[in-house]
Amino acid sequence: MLVRAEGTLPVTDVEAWATLTDWERQADWMPDVDSVRVLTPHREGVGVKIAAPARVLNVRLFTDYLTVTDWQPPELLVVEHRGIVRGLGVWSLDAVSGGTRLRWSEHLSLPLPIIGELALLAYRPLQRRLMRRAITELGRRLAGPQR
Repeated sequence: MLVRAEGTLPVTDVEAWATLTDWERQADWMPDVDSVRVLTPHREGVGVKIAAPARVLNVRLFTDYLTVTDWQPPELLVVEHRGIVRGLGVWSLDAVSGGTRLRWSEHLSLPLPIIGELALLAYRPLQRRLMRRAITELGRRLAGPQR
């Protein structure tokens, strides 16, 4: 299943990158994530591993284990989902007038043939709304009172 969302953040790409990779703060703007914990001694670059307890339909169901597989600041971050949910999450950043365009895609699968794919397809509209909401909330926080 492929899900995409995008939006403009009111900061430079360097500032957006710094906020996106402030791992523990991701739970502040991602509505389906309870917390984020870095599992490796290093916090930057390929190989960073994180754990993020996740909610589905507002119920905490599983912990998402992710590993950074591509790190190109401030333009591209790719993580591989290596828990119950499998696949790739991609954040790409492009400088635009007034800020930075964030493009977010998730290509996900569940290890249950047919049933897993049907479940993800049914969940896709909600996943897209959650991703859009996360981008909107991130933009709101970045535009906060300090700006």
